[in-house]
Amino acid sequence: MSNEVTENHPNELEVGIHTELSERELLSIGRIVALWGSLEYEIFCQTLMCFRGLSNSQIPKKLNNIQFYEVLALWEVHVVNNAVGESKEVLHEQYKAMRPYHDFRNALVHGMWDWSQAASEKITATRIRKREVRRTHFTADDLASFASVLETINFKVRYPGGLKEYAAAMAEQGPYMSRRWFCLMTRFRAVWVLIRRGHGGQQTDRNSPKRQASAVHRLGVRRL
Repeated sequence: MSNEVTENHPNELEVGIHTELSERELLSIGRIVALWGSLEYEIFCQTLMCFRGLSNSQIPKKLNNIQFYEVLALWEVHVVNNAVGESKEVLHEQYKAMRPYHDFRNALVHGMWDWSQAASEKITATRIRKREVRRTHFTADDLASFASVLETINFKVRYPGGLKEYAAAMAEQGPYMSRRWFCLMTRFRAVWVLIRRGHGGQQTDRNSPKRQASAVHRLGVRRL
């Protein structure tokens, strides 16, 4: 790791640590963390629904969600094994895929990272479990591939029937706007309001090109 100096105040410098990860590696790691969290949430909810109607004392203690592999085992028994037809086969394939990827994810999230000048394209995550030293090596391509696989697993766990099941679910849900699209539209709406109404109480021509460019610049939105 290297020290990185950032300017926090005109007369004050703040020193931080740089992880020495590339932008591509950081992007993939962020995707992996977010996608795995989404996967754990879906597995937990599907499993919990199998016990609806029971009192808290009747729900298995493994559903406290402290250890994901314990929840995953319950998911196999109560969700996967009770599925029918092609969906059962698809879910079983995702279960088998998640087991080894779980170790890879833990190495990435809980390991101590290091690298060597002899192979700078690789990063090594080191963990100690039960007095055993475990090292996992990965490249930027490994991380990008893992993130892509997690996207697929997430989809198939939710819609084991494939695109047909997904389309049926979307039709039943009705009109929907994703968070990313909502945020984008909210920002464009704010720009439009500034352009139409002006900003800061200045008595200048609100429709002048200079005025519009200033409003767009303040919100960090480029013209299309």
